[in-house]
Amino acid sequence: MGLYTYYRISKPSAEKIPQEKVAKEYKTLRNKTFWGVTVAYSLYYVCRMSLSVVKQPLIDEGVLSAGQLGLIGSALLFVYAVGKFMNGFIADYCNIRRFMATGLFVSALVNLIMGVLGFMQGTAGLSTVLIFISFAILWGINGWMQSMGSPPGVISLSRWFPHSKRGTYYSIFSSTPYVGEFLSFIMTGVIVGALGWEAGFVIAALAGLIGSVVILMFVSDTPESKGLPSVYELSGEQMRREDSMPTRELQKLVVKHPGIWIIALSSAFIYITKYAIAGWGVLFLQKARGFSLEDATQIIAFSAAFGIVGTVLAGWLSDKIFKGDRVKPAVLSGMLSLVSLALFLFTAGGYVVNIVYVSVFSLAVGVLYCIVAGLMAVDIVPRKATGAALGVVGISSYVAAGLQDITSGYLIQYNTSVVDGVDVYDFGPVSWFWLAAALISFMLPVMNWKKMRKNLTKNI
Repeated sequence: MGLYTYYRISKPSAEKIPQEKVAKEYKTLRNKTFWGVTVAYSLYYVCRMSLSVVKQPLIDEGVLSAGQLGLIGSALLFVYAVGKFMNGFIADYCNIRRFMATGLFVSALVNLIMGVLGFMQGTAGLSTVLIFISFAILWGINGWMQSMGSPPGVISLSRWFPHSKRGTYYSIFSSTPYVGEFLSFIMTGVIVGALGWEAGFVIAALAGLIGSVVILMFVSDTPESKGLPSVYELSGEQMRREDSMPTRELQKLVVKHPGIWIIALSSAFIYITKYAIAGWGVLFLQKARGFSLEDATQIIAFSAAFGIVGTVLAGWLSDKIFKGDRVKPAVLSGMLSLVSLALFLFTAGGYVVNIVYVSVFSLAVGVLYCIVAGLMAVDIVPRKATGAALGVVGISSYVAAGLQDITSGYLIQYNTSVVDGVDVYDFGPVSWFWLAAALISFMLPVMNWKKMRKNLTKNI
């Protein structure tokens, strides 16, 4: 069996489920698939966030500098940007079960290798230059593998859920990055504190291997591959004109659609602030606020936990409270994220106060991210081109996140001085950079939403 045959979308099963069993079997397989991709994608993030947790120990032990860590982090994000663009288009044609499991399995292996290199650095005396080069290459490979997670996860919603139910389930699925971050900062943070930074990569690898097994055990590619009717027949949903068009033609229309690029640019600025706090929040709390590694990771873990709440609430708020209006919740959540981020960066406070700041920020960003990068995009693209839309939004988002990591790393490094032999950090310049991104992130789609909707009718 060649790679093309192995990974292409499953053919309809020759054995059909008896009519009297269709409803029950469909519900069972749909739920297993949904929770399978949801749990697995949260573990994708454990394999992605491991480096963020171990940044301070790496700096303290003289293994890597903040600038080097920024470059390593950007290697994942830049490769991820290209990978998500390409894999978004590829995934529209793929067996989502096999595609998603492969990405997570290799991501876990990368984390394992980095952990082993860390132990060797201590025992075999590997040079810091070799560690830097090796980590940059491996983290770049991890970026490509990570890009194989989100597209099949979202595509599974298109293949198994009608439009009327997809919003709610998309909101739940969109919370998985925050679940992964929460697990990383709590689980990996404890392990790193007890056993060292090397063990942080090993525990992330274990989580990734578990996730791979979950995908293979629970996820199904399409209803048709299991002997069930299509989602249209199962739900009674009417096919739209564009649903009958070839996938390739729909993908071309998505790329040409200016509304998708407005969403992509907005998502880029959301990712700057989201990844700034996730990637540098622990270091900020340690150096600017004087918290220990354990306390800092716990505070940022609350950020992840409330991000879950925000993304889960987003669909409900938009559909039930605002009656399908995407603009009002985007404005409210954007303004709330801006204010809470400013308070976190520019006002002093204790453990509880900082938990409140990051929790409110992440709740608001969770709502904003789900509405802008998720529901707005879903609203204006056809089902068969979902992966392509994700690819366009993804490449913009993660190029921005990568540039953020480099910019933040060097803004922090070059605004650090040595006083009486102690490093003194000035986070002022990088804080203004993050705050400006937070403002732009919600103003772009709000100012262009009518234009985005109008252009859809013109292009499709």
